[in-house]
Amino acid sequence: MRKYSRLAGVLLASTVFISMPALAAGTADKHQTSVGTGQSDHEEIVVSARRRAETSQDVPLAISVIGGEHIDNTGTFNVGRLQQLTPTLQFYSSNPRNTAVNIRGIGAPFGLTNDGIEQGVGIYVDDVYYSRVASATFDFLDVAQIEVLRGPQGTLYGKNTSAGAINITTRQPTFDFEGRAEVSIGNLGFKQAKAAVSGPLSDMLAARVALSATSRRGTIYNVTTDNWVNEQDNLGLRGQFLWRPSDALDVTLQGDFSTQNPECCAQIYVRTGATQRAVNRQFASLATAQNYTVPSTNAFDRLTDLDANLNAGNRIGGVNLRIKWDAGLGTLTSVTAWRFWDWRPANDRDFTGLPITTASNNPSRQDQFTQELRFAQSGDKVDFVVGLFGFHQKVRTQGLQEQGPAASKWLLNPSSALSNNPIVLDRLTAENDIRLYNTSAALFGQISWKVTDAFTVQPGFRVNYDQKKGLYDSVVTGTASDGTRQLVQFSGPYANDPWIAAQRGVLAPQRFETKFSDWNFSYDLTLSYKLAADVLAYATYAKSFKSGGINLNGVPANTDGNPLLAAATVKPETVNNYEAGIKVQLWDRKATLNLSAFRTEIGNYQALVSNGQLGVLRGYLANARKVRTQGVEWDLSVRPSERFNAYANGAFTDATYRKFNDAPCPPEMSGGSNSPANCDISGQRLPGVSKWSFSYGAEANTPQTLLGQDGEVYFGVDGSYRSAFSSNPTPSANTWVEGYALTNLRAGFRTAAGFDIYGWVRNAFDVRYFEQLAVPSGNTGLIVGQPGDPRTWGFTLKIEF
Repeated sequence: MRKYSRLAGVLLASTVFISMPALAAGTADKHQTSVGTGQSDHEEIVVSARRRAETSQDVPLAISVIGGEHIDNTGTFNVGRLQQLTPTLQFYSSNPRNTAVNIRGIGAPFGLTNDGIEQGVGIYVDDVYYSRVASATFDFLDVAQIEVLRGPQGTLYGKNTSAGAINITTRQPTFDFEGRAEVSIGNLGFKQAKAAVSGPLSDMLAARVALSATSRRGTIYNVTTDNWVNEQDNLGLRGQFLWRPSDALDVTLQGDFSTQNPECCAQIYVRTGATQRAVNRQFASLATAQNYTVPSTNAFDRLTDLDANLNAGNRIGGVNLRIKWDAGLGTLTSVTAWRFWDWRPANDRDFTGLPITTASNNPSRQDQFTQELRFAQSGDKVDFVVGLFGFHQKVRTQGLQEQGPAASKWLLNPSSALSNNPIVLDRLTAENDIRLYNTSAALFGQISWKVTDAFTVQPGFRVNYDQKKGLYDSVVTGTASDGTRQLVQFSGPYANDPWIAAQRGVLAPQRFETKFSDWNFSYDLTLSYKLAADVLAYATYAKSFKSGGINLNGVPANTDGNPLLAAATVKPETVNNYEAGIKVQLWDRKATLNLSAFRTEIGNYQALVSNGQLGVLRGYLANARKVRTQGVEWDLSVRPSERFNAYANGAFTDATYRKFNDAPCPPEMSGGSNSPANCDISGQRLPGVSKWSFSYGAEANTPQTLLGQDGEVYFGVDGSYRSAFSSNPTPSANTWVEGYALTNLRAGFRTAAGFDIYGWVRNAFDVRYFEQLAVPSGNTGLIVGQPGDPRTWGFTLKIEF
């Protein structure tokens, strides 16, 4: 464990100490909400999906609502675990930087991150756009509610979101003193503590501060270093000030800082599959030639022998100022924000215990500035919101890849005499300088015209400008046959040196600058009709887009080593989304059913491809001609009384390439002298999306008295299921992740005064499953992956006062 595990322990102890005096304090009854519909025992659920406060059942769009108390109760402390509650959401991460958050199977290419593109799923925290998906790996901090909006949202949200949005609302400062504290302990050395306190500093000024710390031992044992890796080590802090000089004006200043410092992230041996490479260049032969065996061929033994340093050092934070002014005619909102992201990784990219790649690190620093200005008005017949948004982002990545003494025998053709000379590739080093300057601006708006009391017409529009400028510069240094250190180049005095020529096939130098700019106009139209007091039907058409991008992981080169600049830019995606739904409350509002059907067609889909060579490219982007995702989603909850509630949410998603006839071939069809240059994968499944996914759960309680306190004993179960999905951009027989079901249990005692103590078990049946599989570069047939968490258990104590 790293340093934050000690901080978690200190925070845990202090939180218990602070909480104990509050046990006797009385508060209002706490209500529970249902996952997906947001249905509550006591009151309607208010959402801000359309940038104004309204009940979730009145919003004519597909939206899943998860209350803060359910987030806490189920241990859903980051977006990765949120997908277990929202079937339409997909989250995949090999480390914080290489993270994808998709909705309905679309949003970001599956695989290694490329700085030069944008995500299709927008993440917003208190109206602030988070441009890096890495932020999704942090713990939720003092969250009141999460709304997952499905489908394009660019006419309502500052940054265009072509696939959907995750709208996170934190608890705000209050003028009544209140607080909450939570501590958890469990197996694998799990410790988590959260605390928040809020109250007035004067008649017009209130403040709130929240913090959290999480630590847990790793789940993979490294036999080389004799320790556990893939641990958790998170620390987060948020502070807010609310100035309210009148009922018409709120000014909120917020700052936050979160940091991670785990020894992470190892992907381990899963299997091998034959490729079209020569037999002596496939994994089994290469390993035999170096007398190498993996510590276990069963990934669920959870063993690795990685010999390079591992780290996922990650810091994120920022400051924002939000002003909301009720001007009488409407509400004016201004959100000004600066955020940073600092990524300090260390990886073992040969995925073995051999010194093949001894360093593979791409530390990165991002700064982003956003300004959003919105004006909203609600009237008897017309509601509208109109806004301006500006965004500027700077990203600087300075990477390093270095080969070791085992690289020659592993990476060079065994028929070459050079393969037996460890010096040829030892200390071969690529130093990368990658820069991105990303600017965008938009005018957007949406109007709701109530034609009658039952019928509403809602058009929206967006005018958008994007500009991206980038630099990719990879300088490679190696050892020439005369023993001197030289630049590895395609021309010059050492270009024909046999050692330098061999090194170019492993790490090739490349430098180019590129830029992209484009205007775009998009729009949508929603028609909604109240069929009855508690029945809302709606239909939507949206013409949207995802901004074009630039390739900043390198591009293919010609025989002279010159970059093919036609591949340096990626065209914008064009999105046509069709959707219809119905929202119903039944049984005297004791049951809620929301149902939606959708079809999304994407032209020039931004897909991740690779040429299969080790080190030449980490993966670059190209446009698939057409992709389609379509399906049906539902959220169902029943609450016959305060003593019982249940929910069952699901999604059927058919996401396929419709036209992609020049895609990279799967590993089993690659690597040979006669292998096809590309493959037609039209009709095949998009990566990372299951056809069927479900979440379901129930909770029952009964009144009891414990230690003189009146309360209720409760038992809850939450489950999720995902069918098989492809884990490679081009579907491969060796990278399908089998479907799996997870079950979480909890039981405890809580009081109306805000005291709650319970035990929990996650993955109760100890299901063995993979979060993700991957094909390492080099195409040796090796398949690596990340086993999901085993069964974990623990206890949680919560206090609200």
